[in-house]
Amino acid sequence: MQLGKFRFNLIQLQVLIWISVLLLIFFSLVPMDGLPKSLIYTLVNATSYAVIIYGNILVLYPLLYEKKRVAAYTVSVVIFLVVTGMLRGYASISLYRHFLGLKIPPATALTLLGYVPGGVLIYVLSLVFRIAIAYFTIKQQAEEIMLQKSQAELNLLKSQVQPHFLFNTLNNIYSRVYKVDPPSAGLIGRLSDIMRYFVDESPKDVVPLASEVAFIENYMALEKIRIRHGAFIYFEKAYDPELRIPPMLLMTFTENIFKHGIDKSQKQNPVNISLIQKDGFLLFRTSNRKVMTAAGPKNHGFGIANLLQRLQMLYGSRFELQINDQPDCYTASLKIPLL
Repeated sequence: MQLGKFRFNLIQLQVLIWISVLLLIFFSLVPMDGLPKSLIYTLVNATSYAVIIYGNILVLYPLLYEKKRVAAYTVSVVIFLVVTGMLRGYASISLYRHFLGLKIPPATALTLLGYVPGGVLIYVLSLVFRIAIAYFTIKQQAEEIMLQKSQAELNLLKSQVQPHFLFNTLNNIYSRVYKVDPPSAGLIGRLSDIMRYFVDESPKDVVPLASEVAFIENYMALEKIRIRHGAFIYFEKAYDPELRIPPMLLMTFTENIFKHGIDKSQKQNPVNISLIQKDGFLLFRTSNRKVMTAAGPKNHGFGIANLLQRLQMLYGSRFELQINDQPDCYTASLKIPLL
């Protein structure tokens, strides 16, 4: 993973910095203080620096300062620097006396407080250190976003290539079938139009009403071939074809007709549909018989509930949806304002 790689590199960078600090302190003291004393001084001071830097950027700063508790942060930093400074002084004196046998007077509070000012500079450096880490983090996030963007663009190109390949294939099949079976070729053409509508039109916010109606008519034509005795569909239309509506808005009612309102064993399956433009509104109405089964009439599922939720998002309270569910007949009416 790219992110894991970044974290590993950031840790490597910090390790390299600390190794450089250790070597710099150690070799700058060896000529004057000798190897043992230089080694103790280096280890004690480097440890103290690390405690101050990481204690601030990992604990105090995120828990207090970033939560707008500035006063608590200030007091905590002062206490933290005093404690770490005094501990650094106590550790240095104790190690010098124990390992080097140096005759150093016992540590007093005043003596240990003398080690505190050195930690102030390290505290300031911890803020710089934190800024550097934040910079590398933001840089990596930007690289991740660019990578995701490139991948998304590639996936989009792939998703566009595959459907259009299918469209072209359907058109070729249509041309061949039309020569021997024109009605079947017409159905292939309708299927191609439906798929093209799904890919090209449905992602849009609004589409021409004529395109939506053509989609519905293509859908009904394909559904009718699955019905043994066919269905008599009366579709009344009176509207401006250039009107625009959200895509797939009228599909739920049409789909319910063929899912729940067609009895394939019966010869008569009357369906009435009307789409009328009137007084600044668009009126869509469907009416069909209900199919009775041994378990009773079929349930219309979640289609209407999902449609209602979408209408509320699109129009607020400026629409009317009426469902008249009778024992033998199902009627649905939708009234939406024109865009």
